[in-house]
Amino acid sequence: MSKHHHHHEEPVSFAFDAESEAQIATILKRYPEGKQASAVIPLLYVVQKQMKRQTDSGWVPRVGMDAVAERLEMPPIRVYEVATFYFMFNTKPVGKYHLQVCGTTPCWLRGSDEVLRACQDHAGVKHYGETSEDGMFTMTEVECLGACVNAPILQVDDDFYEDLDYDRTVKLLEALRRGERPAPGSSIGRLNSAPEGGPLVLTDVPGAGE
Repeated sequence: MSKHHHHHEEPVSFAFDAESEAQIATILKRYPEGKQASAVIPLLYVVQKQMKRQTDSGWVPRVGMDAVAERLEMPPIRVYEVATFYFMFNTKPVGKYHLQVCGTTPCWLRGSDEVLRACQDHAGVKHYGETSEDGMFTMTEVECLGACVNAPILQVDDDFYEDLDYDRTVKLLEALRRGERPAPGSSIGRLNSAPEGGPLVLTDVPGAGE
């Protein structure tokens, strides 16, 4: 373990802080008596966000899963199963920024290997599953992020950056390193899934506006 990762080891205990407690109170109101087990996913998010606030690494340690199990009065093994099944939960520490590269065919056809290369060159991570030496970036490969029309995509934590190429990815990484968070969405100013060059609105349809 390099010195950068000392705060990334499995913590010995986990207690919900005030902000988390407030979120949990809101979440549990949504579930009727006896159905609290359904709250396991939102509560795991609460843990992951609290870890991010406290340690700069958004992940769910085992003691956090135990805290969720206790709060929801369910066996810890059930919580472990959920946490490991859903890929949006990190069960190992991640860097300050979690770079999730879509490696599926539509993104690859549109140049996701360029995005990957930019991450390798400029974030200091060579392989999926790695965290950079400075603790800034963790890179993982994810399955389809469902935005193929704006491929290639890079998801950073919960934000999606679309229509990337090598240079635009480098700019994004440099901004993150400076502590800035560029606005998510299309990096070429595309609106949602409009065609490149802007939305094509049929303004001159015969009969329109009469």
